[in-house]
Amino acid sequence: MLSEQLTALKVKNAKPGRHVDGKGLCLVVKPTGAKSWVLRVQADGKRRDIGLGSTDMLTLADAREKAAQGRKWAKQGLDPAFEWKKSRAVIPSFEKAARTYHELHKRGWRNPKHAAQWLSTLVEYAFPKIGNTRLDLIDSAAIVTVLAPIWLEKPETAGRVGQRLATVLNYGHSQGWRTTEAPMKAVAGGLPRRTKTNTKARKHHAAMPYPDLPPFMAALAEKAPTVGRQGLVFTILTAARSGETRGATWGEIDLEAKLWTIPGERMKGGVSHSVPLSDAALAVLSDRKGLVEPKPGDLIFPGSKGALSDATMAKAFREAGGANYTVHGTARSSFRDWAAERTTTPREVAEAALAHSNPNEVEAAYLRTKYLDQRRELMKRWADYLGGSGNVVQLVANHG
Repeated sequence: MLSEQLTALKVKNAKPGRHVDGKGLCLVVKPTGAKSWVLRVQADGKRRDIGLGSTDMLTLADAREKAAQGRKWAKQGLDPAFEWKKSRAVIPSFEKAARTYHELHKRGWRNPKHAAQWLSTLVEYAFPKIGNTRLDLIDSAAIVTVLAPIWLEKPETAGRVGQRLATVLNYGHSQGWRTTEAPMKAVAGGLPRRTKTNTKARKHHAAMPYPDLPPFMAALAEKAPTVGRQGLVFTILTAARSGETRGATWGEIDLEAKLWTIPGERMKGGVSHSVPLSDAALAVLSDRKGLVEPKPGDLIFPGSKGALSDATMAKAFREAGGANYTVHGTARSSFRDWAAERTTTPREVAEAALAHSNPNEVEAAYLRTKYLDQRRELMKRWADYLGGSGNVVQLVANHG
């Protein structure tokens, strides 16, 4: 009843304790005499108390007005505390939040290429649709509008975009810009179910058939020994990823042990990988080393500005007759096909040679150690195969 409500005089003379004004508004007086307003509301089926401020900042009339607004938000299913916080803070747009997150975390990512791709996918697919939308207003429907056009057409890209959308929204939640984390479960319900018939198949890196590789390598040997061509030969001989070759330094090479150890930060799986070096691969390194002793941090295959570019190696590949294929597919898939069809090498050994991840950590460690000798023999046979009836060392020796 009105007579039971607080008055300015009652507020002034209130003793320690909780004094109810009505409709969830209370005056709380601490033993120290400090007085503050509290609003009790029902949210998500639970009662919670929300501080409104001290009596020094809010009069009784101000507190009632603020409480009325809080009750209104609560009835709408909103969090009054968050709404008040939102009114005091500047909540960024999705694009601004994404760029802020990217700037904060990109230095911790081991691969600069991944850092660039992380943002570029959002620039291409998300920013045009929700880039200007305030972060707290992005719901499952907004996310679906981003993912739906590529969900079946580009399933892998859609998966990466979805993960990055969720990361940005969860980052916003941690900063107090959103009341909830990313609603990805609801998003899944708004997208069509993928099947073999409605989803585009993944495009694999085109690989040169391995029977065509010996004449290809012979043709490559007839050309001038540029850094790009030498890097290409080394990549194929070691069945490496082109990026692993382009970033290789002399400090990773143990000539005595005939081993190339790629540190985990440069590997796709984040785990260091040792590659046994055949005589042919060592011949490429000897040709690159020359007469001047390189420093451990020096690149083995440097470009004009830092590391050799992927485009330079791809150009060398095309000019030697590989225009219809890719360096990655030829260096790795062709090697894997050859190992499966022309050798009796166990699958586990061939997979270990390619540094493919193994979900069994114990088995993975076993493959990296126990099978090193088997992998060394495998890489020797691969080099011999690439050289035809002779030894592939002639591919670089012919340049001398």
